[in-house]
Amino acid sequence: MNLPNKLTLLRVIMIPAIVVLLLAFQSDGTRIAAGVLFILASLTDLLDGKIARKYHLVTNFGKFMDPLADKLLVCSILICCTVQDLTPAWAVIIVIAREFAISGFRLVAVEKGVVIAADWSGKVKTTLQDFWCIGMLFPFPWTWWKVLTNLMMIGAVVLTVYSFAEYLIKNRSVLSDDQ
Repeated sequence: MNLPNKLTLLRVIMIPAIVVLLLAFQSDGTRIAAGVLFILASLTDLLDGKIARKYHLVTNFGKFMDPLADKLLVCSILICCTVQDLTPAWAVIIVIAREFAISGFRLVAVEKGVVIAADWSGKVKTTLQDFWCIGMLFPFPWTWWKVLTNLMMIGAVVLTVYSFAEYLIKNRSVLSDDQ
């Protein structure tokens, strides 16, 4: 197992710790601790990809597990924050529905020999989702922080819908029965 794959696994292992901090203790201190862990987990995502590409350590395991780890991390945080009334359920449902739909879409594409690479909108969406999560995890009382967190949520939801439509439109041939 190479270093990028170890970093991906570390991110997956951090998810239960973050969830426990958020749900079992429910204090500002544990939210901040969960926020710090979330930031560290997000940094492993940046590192694993850079290292894998730079040192030619890209593996099938990494191609599969890295995006799955990202989805598990963000969706876990969003679900925990919904349970604690820190974010609206409708926004989280849109994000999770898109992730399920795109994962299924990619499976169909793979069966047809088509690889669907991430586009700019998907990358920006992920960044906004990460900042949305950070905004919720750090319970600063400042009005501007709450406004900024809400703007990140709105931006993330808009780009979630946009990137979903973009994937489908650019790759609509995958859904045809002609291939």
